[in-house]
Amino acid sequence: MRVLVIGGGGREHALVDAISREVDAKVYCAPGNAGIARQAEIVNLKADDVFPLLRFVDDNKIDLTVVGPEQPLAAGIVDAFESRGKKIFGPRKLAARLETSKVFAKEFMKRWRIPTAGFKSFTIQQQRELLDYLATARYPLVLKADGLAAGKGVSIVQSAREAEGDLDRLFVQKIFGGAGERVVVEEFLEGTEASVFAVTDGKDYVVLPAAQDHKRAGDNDTGKNTGGMGAFAPTPFVGESELATIRSAVIEKVIEGSSAEGFPFKGCLYCGMMLTKEGPKVVEFNVRFGDPETQAVLQLLDSSLLGLLEAGAIRKMSTYRLKLNNAASVCVIAASKGYPDYHKTGKEIRGLDEITASTKVLHSGTKLADGKVVSSGGRVLGVTGTDPGGKIKKAAELAYGRLAGIQFDGMFFRHDIGKTAIDLEEKKGQSA
Repeated sequence: MRVLVIGGGGREHALVDAISREVDAKVYCAPGNAGIARQAEIVNLKADDVFPLLRFVDDNKIDLTVVGPEQPLAAGIVDAFESRGKKIFGPRKLAARLETSKVFAKEFMKRWRIPTAGFKSFTIQQQRELLDYLATARYPLVLKADGLAAGKGVSIVQSAREAEGDLDRLFVQKIFGGAGERVVVEEFLEGTEASVFAVTDGKDYVVLPAAQDHKRAGDNDTGKNTGGMGAFAPTPFVGESELATIRSAVIEKVIEGSSAEGFPFKGCLYCGMMLTKEGPKVVEFNVRFGDPETQAVLQLLDSSLLGLLEAGAIRKMSTYRLKLNNAASVCVIAASKGYPDYHKTGKEIRGLDEITASTKVLHSGTKLADGKVVSSGGRVLGVTGTDPGGKIKKAAELAYGRLAGIQFDGMFFRHDIGKTAIDLEEKKGQSA
């Protein structure tokens, strides 16, 4: 099978890595990165170059296209491909609104009684009403830019004054452009976060092991929100009861509701959940695999990833049998100094050549320059350790041990990825 993976980050490297190990797969990637180039043939096209990508698929007889990032989904790449009879994994543009518009997603959840935080939405023309609301609201509150902001459009504010500062950055400085011209104001949810991926063909679905992401730049969840500084899977905080609720109250409601409203959802539904005292509630939806959760979750898959993606694309999910191993996996992101704000790139990366059976170095922001691998983004590498015995602590030790052999100028990473799960493991071990 000839497969095109669209995107050039760590998520796409994880997808390429898994697909390329299936014996009947010839893998291409657009635009890829320096790490992906070792496992796939690079296509020099941007992820949102919809019609050039369609021509490439025609010319090269691609059997299946897999969309990694959100931008091409927002641009309607699935609509364009399917109108030409091309097999592609991902939701159509109308269904992608569950990610591309926070306002749409919240209103959809309200219509279908999907558990989520209480909210109000305001446009840039409603600043006076918004300021009046903030003056009397209970804090903390969560402010979210309506549109796509690369995972950085969310802030938690403790006072009206702090909220006004964030609104100035959205409405006046326009740090997210048009994506910040509407804002959602949500109640703050307390609890434990979890990321749950449901792969669906619009009717049937499978759920992959739940993961936990680490959004903040610094240890102990300090610093600014990022696209993700690491993740681990499976998370012990999502038990059978929580998963049953997420299935019935969230995933199945999305499948039912999207179909009833005329935009059947197929692809990967990323459910960003908060496990509260009242039960699981949706923090956000994404309409594609998460990054960096994918790097950890795919290590737990024993059945064919290619088979899963194809089943989702051609609406034959009922024929797919998900098989998981008993492993645990931890992914730690190595980032450029300054991320998620201004950061320098072009730094040579050393220590990439070592290969071990229990770790993977998946590239997020890298490129080749004069024969050397250099940094090209804020998140540079995802170092993933996997313990076949299912211990998060061991998986973290493997990841951090491999990371110790990698260097580039300005590299930083969090030192506590997986700590909450490790603490629980140790507590259970002491009580056993």
